[in-house]
Amino acid sequence: MKVTPLMMTTELADSRFMRAVRREATDTTPIWIMRQAGRYLPEYMAVRSKVTFLELCETPALAAEVTLTAREVLDVDAAILFADLLPMLRPMGIDLEYAKGEGPVIHNPLRAPEDLQRFRELEDLSSLGFVYDAIRLIRKDLPGNIPLLGFAGAPFTLASYVLEGGGSRNYLHTKRWMYNHPEEWHELMGRLSRTIVRYLLAQAAAGCQAVQIFDSWAGCLSPSDYREFVLPHTKAVIRELMPHVAVINFMTGNPALLAMQNEAGGSLLGIDWRHDIGDVWKLVGDSKGIQGNLDPLVLEADLPILKAKADAILEASRGHRGHVFNLGHGVYPEVDPEKVKELVRHVHESGAR
Repeated sequence: MKVTPLMMTTELADSRFMRAVRREATDTTPIWIMRQAGRYLPEYMAVRSKVTFLELCETPALAAEVTLTAREVLDVDAAILFADLLPMLRPMGIDLEYAKGEGPVIHNPLRAPEDLQRFRELEDLSSLGFVYDAIRLIRKDLPGNIPLLGFAGAPFTLASYVLEGGGSRNYLHTKRWMYNHPEEWHELMGRLSRTIVRYLLAQAAAGCQAVQIFDSWAGCLSPSDYREFVLPHTKAVIRELMPHVAVINFMTGNPALLAMQNEAGGSLLGIDWRHDIGDVWKLVGDSKGIQGNLDPLVLEADLPILKAKADAILEASRGHRGHVFNLGHGVYPEVDPEKVKELVRHVHESGAR
């Protein structure tokens, strides 16, 4: 696979976030927030109220606007591209709709093994040009010391959407395929994995300094099933990316999978609030940094409690290089944006002590 070398300016390389990625000393703990451009922000809603969610994702100027505004309003140490995990599935043969009040709905999920014939691996990424156009617009207007993060769904999370037709409580169709059609399962995961690698390398070439892989649904798996059906594919994706771009390997929902998440690799291990971050530091040692891991609903607590919870994470990470503060998942729409701003200020202040 031909890879366009990523140009990293001295200013970007010396930013708080990129220094933390390399496990170098920083003046304070860097912080960004998953879903930092979202419905809790009035600046985001002012744009979102005029277009559908898919139109916002696929209009580069609007995606750039909400990305840049959120970064500036919150004063975080990295911007993350405004996009969604699923539009990359559309040119692969998936009929995707964002239904009002229901979230993403896939009208033609794969249900029988022969359905795999209509699911295409992407080699030509021109159909996703709106993503790369947005990245170039964002990078042009971001401050020179603020990295831009790209992202994609992990192979399992995307596979579960393709098979379930949307979100799921029990992953019936996904696990049925895994257990009854293992050959077709690994073929599906392979097509997704290779497409994800191409997609994220193209994001890096367009101007992203790091990428995050979201395995939002893998927590539904037992350790033995994760090892057999998922780990080889996630590990392959990260192995292909790491020589070219920093990778945040994020998973949520099941602490029993932590050791294998760590085995899969990455520059930073993104963890949710179900982990004690001190225990995670003992596991990873000096092999990589850690991103996380405040419960998003702590943002609903009174400020003294919010600050105390943040301080506990910072204290458990003191003496360890490579900590990037974040929530354990995305910020919820109901959260007061002033609480998020106060969290960012507090992490910067307390992280410098």
